[in-house]
Amino acid sequence: MYFTEKFSDSNKPAQEKFYKKKWFKIAGPIILILIIGGCAMAFKTGLTLNKITGGGLLQSVIHNIPGVKNTLKGEEDGRINILLLGMRGENVPGGGLLADTIMVASILPQENKVALISIPRDLYVNNPGWANKSKINAVYAAGEEKERSKGLADMKQVVGDITGLPIYYASSINFKGFSDLVNTLGGIEITLKESFSEPLQFNEPHPCDSNVFTKPTGKYETKEVVTSRKLDGRKSYKTETFSTCTNPDIECGGNFSLPAGTQTLDGETALCYVRSRTTSSDFERAKRQQIVIQKIREKGLSIGTLSDFSKISGMLNSLGDNVRTDMQIWEIQKLFDIYREMNNPQVFQRVLENSGEEFLYSPKESNGAGYILLPIGDNYDKIREMAENIFTLPAQSDIEPK
Repeated sequence: MYFTEKFSDSNKPAQEKFYKKKWFKIAGPIILILIIGGCAMAFKTGLTLNKITGGGLLQSVIHNIPGVKNTLKGEEDGRINILLLGMRGENVPGGGLLADTIMVASILPQENKVALISIPRDLYVNNPGWANKSKINAVYAAGEEKERSKGLADMKQVVGDITGLPIYYASSINFKGFSDLVNTLGGIEITLKESFSEPLQFNEPHPCDSNVFTKPTGKYETKEVVTSRKLDGRKSYKTETFSTCTNPDIECGGNFSLPAGTQTLDGETALCYVRSRTTSSDFERAKRQQIVIQKIREKGLSIGTLSDFSKISGMLNSLGDNVRTDMQIWEIQKLFDIYREMNNPQVFQRVLENSGEEFLYSPKESNGAGYILLPIGDNYDKIREMAENIFTLPAQSDIEPK
C-alpha cells in the first residue's frame, strides 16, 4: 500500500505533464486552425478592401486572432460618429474633389438609433489646407493638394469643430461609386407626391475650358477671382472677364425630371436626383440625399446584402477605385457587426439651413467669396447643441419625398 501510494505520488508530476501534453495535442491544432482561419479570413478581406482603406492588412490579421479585443473609437462611450463625403472624383473635370455631400452619421448601438446631419457645402470655415477661410466643400480638395489622405483628416477636424462631436472616422465616395452601388442593389424605389424637375443645373454655362465646358454660348461674364492668399487669411483679388460655354455632353439629359408616383431609380437616375439643386436649393438637395441613403439601406437589408459581410466586402471591392476611408479593415468589419445586431434602428435626421431652426445665415458682404453661409451668432453653439441632443429632439418633418 505504501509502495503504491509512494509510486503514485512520485509520478504525479509526470502524470500532470502527460495530461498537459495530451490536452495540447487535442487543443493545440484547434487553436492553430482558429488562428490560421482568422488570419486567412482577414487576409482575404484585406485583399478585398485594401484599395479602399489604403492598408491595414496586418492590423486586420491581428484583430482576427481569437481573444484580441476589437473596439471601435467611440464604442465604449456609446456613440460612434462617422463623416460621409460625396464628390465627382479624383481627376474628374469640374471640381472633382469638391465635396457635394457632407454628412455626419452618428450611431448609438445600445439604443438602436442612428442620426444623419447634413452640412451645406457653402458654409464658410477655416480651411486647414490653405491656412485661411474657404467654403467647406474645398477643405477636402485643399488637404489632398498637400498629401494623400490629408483631405479626410482635415474634413474631420473642421466638421468636428462645427458639430462639437468627435469625428472618429471618415469615408468618401465619388459619383461613379454611388451610381455603381445603386445598380449593384438593382436600383432603389422612391415614391414622389408630385413630379420633380431640374431644368437649369445641367444646362448651366460655365467658364470655357478644354475639358468639359467647350460649347461657346457667345456670352461673357465678369467676376472677382482670388490671385493670392496670405497666412493671416487676407486675399488679393482681380476682376476677370471670360467667355462662357456649356457642356456638349449634357449630363442627366439636360432637363432632368421624374414623374409623380412610385418608381425605381437606377444608378445614373438616382445620382441626378441627389445632385439636383439649382431650381430648389442646396438644402433641399441635402434632404434628398438623406432620403436616398435611407432607401439604399432599406434595399440592401431587404435583399440580404447588408446582413452578409462577404457580400459587403465583394461590393466594396467592385467600388475599390471609387471609395476611400480612414477605417482599418477590421474596423469596417466591426462596424458591420455592430450594425447587423441593430434591429431596424430609429433614424433621426437634420439638415443645417438658413430657415426653420435658423442655424445659418448668408451675409450681404462676402469679400469676393460669392454666396456663403455663416453660423447664427457667428459661433457654432446652436449647431453643437443640436448635434449633441439630436436623439431627443423632435423630427425634422420636411425630410421626405415630395
